[in-house]
Amino acid sequence: QLQLVESGGGLVQPGGSLRLSCVATGFTWDDYAIGWFRQAPGKERTGVSCVSRSGDYRNYADSVKGRFTISRGNAKNTVYLQMNSLKPEDTAIYYCAAKYYCSGNPIGWGQGTQVTVSS
Repeated sequence: QLQLVESGGGLVQPGGSLRLSCVATGFTWDDYAIGWFRQAPGKERTGVSCVSRSGDYRNYADSVKGRFTISRGNAKNTVYLQMNSLKPEDTAIYYCAAKYYCSGNPIGWGQGTQVTVSS
């Protein structure tokens, strides 16, 4: 059974950094791309970043380009989202999701981790 668990969220001041982790179990890790999404209060869930099965392809939403970095960890069932230069508008619940391709729809979700950027 596919399971995804996010961690690493918290409260951080503007300009600060956080690293989110997504640990996946219950499926063949190399068969799936992994995407990060976020949902702010009162807003729709939107894509933030995605890394391909091999890790060679990565994409980012325009709003986070140059500040966020997605990577597959040395522990092969883990994907990280390094978030630097955080802004108050980055405040949201962050979710990771498994996808067959970065261009495809999610087939499984984690429970989310809260990120709050505030002074």
